[in-house]
Amino acid sequence: MNICHVVENLDRGGLERAVIDLAAAQVARGHRVHILCLFERGQLADEAEGFGVPVRACRKRAGIDLGVLWRLRGALRDAAAEILHTHNATAHYHATAAAFGLRLRRRVSTRHGMGALDTTSRREALFRRSMPFTDAVATVCEAARAELARGSALPVDKLVAVPNGIRVERFAPADHASRAALRAELGLPAGTGVFGTVGRLNPVKDHAGLVLAFAEVRQAGIDAALVIAGDGALRGELETLVVAKGLAGRVFLLGDRSDVAQLLRGFDVFVLSSLSEGYSIALLEACASALPIVATHVGGNAEIVRDGINGLLVPPRDRGALAASMRAL
Repeated sequence: MNICHVVENLDRGGLERAVIDLAAAQVARGHRVHILCLFERGQLADEAEGFGVPVRACRKRAGIDLGVLWRLRGALRDAAAEILHTHNATAHYHATAAAFGLRLRRRVSTRHGMGALDTTSRREALFRRSMPFTDAVATVCEAARAELARGSALPVDKLVAVPNGIRVERFAPADHASRAALRAELGLPAGTGVFGTVGRLNPVKDHAGLVLAFAEVRQAGIDAALVIAGDGALRGELETLVVAKGLAGRVFLLGDRSDVAQLLRGFDVFVLSSLSEGYSIALLEACASALPIVATHVGGNAEIVRDGINGLLVPPRDRGALAASMRAL
């Protein structure tokens, strides 16, 4: 089949990693695959092109940009698309409009988060209007499927949960050598415990709450450090918070990292403090690295972390509970 994935961009993140891995698997099965980016290409575009998937940026401007519909339509025609697979609402309604009248066999959308947080928004209204031209909507966890079915008036018979997966062969259990190497890189004593997390620095991940919870862990006299891998608009604010709490030299903002699999092997405990999640790629990668986990009880996290078995679940925004679970592990 000729398959076209449409995403906002291919910046480093869980959604984008899932699309890259899916495209690679489809190429391996003999399909022709293209990835169309609504905005810019992003950091993972070169990886996709490395295994034979062309990536094309349609360079949408901010606000309403009708020109992007013509660029998308031209790209779909050039790719001789048979299957349109979009990722999240904005990509879907733009691509659905651009493909109107084209002879596609199927139109599929995947919603990678928990669905409509604001069902009255223009984005969600346009997504709902695209449903007559959509064959299926996949969610990445059962919790998201139930939320969309309940909250956004989507056709229930078109909703199906297809949990995210990862390439587990890329990961190995955390080990003493990797832990020693990470501590040496950070200038930490050999016996220091390391909490770690991976994710974009945006409000929904609540890194500020994690830093404040870690401050409580340190106040309890525990010799520990916190490593945050990922970049984003909140980096400056987090750096200021770290200094204000006297945590310089104990909280490390590593920025964007391409060696996450190796980095995870150096952690002792993985922490996810998100206020909302779909089916977290970061949690799956932590599981594949045999790390105990502290995660917030939101979205599909409870479908990955079994409380008291492979980790601990805490309420979102509850810094005391987060700190207590970090101390316990």
